Amino acid sequence: MIDRTAAWVAEAAGGRLVAGDPEAAGPRRAVIDSRQVGEGDLFVGLRGQLDGGEFARDALDAGAWGVIVRPEWTDSVAGDPGIAVIVDDALAALQALALAWRRELGCPVVGITGSTGKTSTKDILTALLRSSWPGTHANRENLNTEIGLPLTILEAERGTEALVLEMAMRGAGQIAELTAIAEPDVGVIVNVGPVHLELLGTVERVAAAKAELIRDLRPGTAAVVPAGEPLLEPHLRDDLDTLTFGEGGDVRLVSFEDGVAHIDARGTSVTLELPYSEPHNVLNTVAATAAATALGVTQSGRLDVRFSSLRGEVLELGGGVTVVNDCYNANPMSMRAALDHLAASPAERRIAVLGAMAELGSDGERFHREVGRRAGELGVDVLVTVGRDAVRFGDDFEGEKHAVASPEEARAVLEELALPGDRVLIKGSRSAGLERVIGAG
Repeated sequence: MIDRTAAWVAEAAGGRLVAGDPEAAGPRRAVIDSRQVGEGDLFVGLRGQLDGGEFARDALDAGAWGVIVRPEWTDSVAGDPGIAVIVDDALAALQALALAWRRELGCPVVGITGSTGKTSTKDILTALLRSSWPGTHANRENLNTEIGLPLTILEAERGTEALVLEMAMRGAGQIAELTAIAEPDVGVIVNVGPVHLELLGTVERVAAAKAELIRDLRPGTAAVVPAGEPLLEPHLRDDLDTLTFGEGGDVRLVSFEDGVAHIDARGTSVTLELPYSEPHNVLNTVAATAAATALGVTQSGRLDVRFSSLRGEVLELGGGVTVVNDCYNANPMSMRAALDHLAASPAERRIAVLGAMAELGSDGERFHREVGRRAGELGVDVLVTVGRDAVRFGDDFEGEKHAVASPEEARAVLEELALPGDRVLIKGSRSAGLERVIGAG
């Protein structure tokens, strides 16, 4: 909630006020879809397939506090009630406004990126910080891009005690762009793996793109990185407080038993009762603890984590079938972690419904075969591949397998196959649409 005047908003956005009272109190939130405008919102007319400025009048009619649009829309909005700010680039204005509000809030900011697990780490860290700082604000769902991250910052109310910001990327320069907007006090890289290879080519380039977060941190701030990760070693800086996490790190897991994690955080004992047991999320908890430690927050006790949707949700279906709905995204690292957890979970039979892993470039077929082979080695009983690009999972899988063309066909197969006591993993890249396997979406 930007509780500043219209004049402040116009200056922060780098624009000029052409309508409205300069002293008018600021908007309650920023929105980019005129259909979602509520009373008192600020509408930002971004350019996409259409120019959002075309819908500025609709936004004002819906009760928007004001609009930010490009010069060609000046005449259409200047006479309407409300505030009109004219800018040359609406996206740059949105980002500049978010940076100004981040500075106005003045609270600690954590930026989190990684090849896999960054959303779960964000959710875990948010829960950790809220135990001490109830006014911690974080991204909703996947508001983690050059558009979503500034919208997240602009949602934060005055008095926010900390910002936890997930940062997504597909190519070089994108993490740098987000870092410039967020100005993190702590930068977290959860891991580096073979993702976005279609654009970046090699895992070393993936590491360099993620490490833009380290490169662009202000001197004296903190970096949190996996212990002993050679891909990040060339990017570490002497003028940062670097905390390593994981085996042999500054923050490490001492033991995990019966849902209780004992963590050594730079010599301080942290005991957390966790509502989950997946090994990758336990490690994400260690990473989150390192970030909290960098901020001077040490929290023990029960951790109430609200994971974002479609990320490892455990659903109990009729007939005694358990489904792990992890279909938001997939890459070789997260696929192996999900299959490892499936294999370790008690079940009569284990069924994996897998959609393709996107953006793996020329090595895509090899990565898919390796994941399918791993599923067989782990004792997965049934493999269901969904879509043409997922067929390669079955090449080296020894066991019962089915290849279907669509999520709806996969659902029909499951209705025939799944028996009481079975555990089903549903996982694939977002483009596979696997939420439709259980009727969501």
